Amino acid sequence: QRQPRRMQLLARSAIAMSRSSSRYSRFRQASLASLVLTATARVQGASSFSSVSTPVRNGRAIANSPFGIAIRGGTGSTSSSSFLKMSTMTDATALSTSAAKKGDAKLETLRSLMDREGVDVLLIPSDDPHLSEYVPQAYMRRGYLTNFHGSAGTALVTQGGAYLWTDSRYFNEANLSLDADHWQLMKQGLPKVPTITKFLTDLAEEKRNCGSNVPLRVGIDPYVHPASFAKDLTQAFDSATNGLGPSAANGDDSSTEETVSLGEIVTLQSNLVDEVWEDRPAVPTSPFRVHPLQYAGKTVADKVKSIRTEMAEKKATMSVFSALDDVAYLLNVRATGDVETCPVGIAYVTITNDEVVVYCDPAKLVAEEVQAHLTDAGVDHKPYDDVVPAIEEHVSASKSNRVWIDKSRANFALCRVIPESKLIDNQNAVTPMKACKNTAEMEGMRQAHIVDGAAMAHFMAWLERTIVTEGKSVTEVEIDEVLTGFRAKQPGFIEVSFPTIAGVGPNGAIIHYRAKEGTDLLKSLDMTNPILIDSGGQYAYGTTDVTRTWHLGQAT
Repeated sequence: QRQPRRMQLLARSAIAMSRSSSRYSRFRQASLASLVLTATARVQGASSFSSVSTPVRNGRAIANSPFGIAIRGGTGSTSSSSFLKMSTMTDATALSTSAAKKGDAKLETLRSLMDREGVDVLLIPSDDPHLSEYVPQAYMRRGYLTNFHGSAGTALVTQGGAYLWTDSRYFNEANLSLDADHWQLMKQGLPKVPTITKFLTDLAEEKRNCGSNVPLRVGIDPYVHPASFAKDLTQAFDSATNGLGPSAANGDDSSTEETVSLGEIVTLQSNLVDEVWEDRPAVPTSPFRVHPLQYAGKTVADKVKSIRTEMAEKKATMSVFSALDDVAYLLNVRATGDVETCPVGIAYVTITNDEVVVYCDPAKLVAEEVQAHLTDAGVDHKPYDDVVPAIEEHVSASKSNRVWIDKSRANFALCRVIPESKLIDNQNAVTPMKACKNTAEMEGMRQAHIVDGAAMAHFMAWLERTIVTEGKSVTEVEIDEVLTGFRAKQPGFIEVSFPTIAGVGPNGAIIHYRAKEGTDLLKSLDMTNPILIDSGGQYAYGTTDVTRTWHLGQAT
């Protein structure tokens, strides 16, 4: 009995909101119209509206997109028989302000900031400025916004929808973590689930089909997106624009001589999530420590010499290293605390023919041993934020200067200041150096597995004695603590190499599961269930990663 009244209120709200906004008004009105039609279909139990004839814009047929409406009629006209197609992947009103579900204050605030910046879409990846798989807490923006904390995933927010892409490792965790009232899981790699690039180009076409001649504006923080992604998205927008033909590509303005792109990237001056995130942790400044030559096997000077030889072959005058493991390897330094369980520190390095510079917070260089180590290697220090200006200065210093950087492993902010004519986009010199282990490194790996094997043997004896002999049960958290305790007794132990995965029964099927006290998922091990344990140790001379599954009772 309430349905007619609800529809009246919804329609009035949609009309009021469309009148109140001047930006992209025609597009939003069309999106709002689709919202009303969508709600009507759901109230009446219909799954879709069928069209009487093929939708047409500017005299040409419009392919049905997965995002909602297509407009009938000639240039700029919208007939009363608008075509609407429901999608299994996303709501028909992805860009509509009125479609945003209420109740998520973080999303509402973020959308206000997007409106302030004039962007239709905001991308929030998992990455930090060094494109790390595991990032410091200060850069866990996607996790903060979505409550999904898997190591891989990208959030995409519009004025009317919020989406998370992740791979099959995390489908289960994401389903448990996301608020289904506000977020839609996009199961990456499954049939009919578009890539982010395809999603955005389809959304841009939808906006153009709704009568807007303004490109879809995609906001990104250039420091947390690889340069290769920006290139791929720009090319996708260009390709989709060219495929539309001149008149359709220009929307309603058929007199426009120059084709207006369907979409464009907007590089934001600040990360909008940071303005929403109250009590955001500070960027860590854990001090470096020297990685001894007896374990490194090669001096910093020798590594730099090899790199400069390759630079000469490629006619490069500067090499840029931004991945944290590249920096740690190149400088023979390690750190504890910047990234949980990862022995790396936040820094960049550049190498030219006459200098080597590390860009980092000065707090990372407080140890006298580290200062002496870097000085002896001829490494200078500059503030962390100086790396982009340093690249710009080098590029402009001489017409012959060229910069070698791996765009797939470097952020967009670093690469966009390098003209294409001065860019050498190739795998950097450190990557193959790390892949080919020297004698000292191989010996360190063997030693790490010897001591780690001893720790595992002690743990297995304890586990069998406790469960089988004494007939007790132990929680997943206690198993983690006892195993870490046995590792900590081994010489050279620093920390675990990743958070221990100890999953009893069905918890063993949760990728990267981490047991926590006080949670509903926490289970105890006895003789009735199997347990999967994936764990490892970080030692001064090497790293281990061991996965084992046990069943201490009689399996059924």
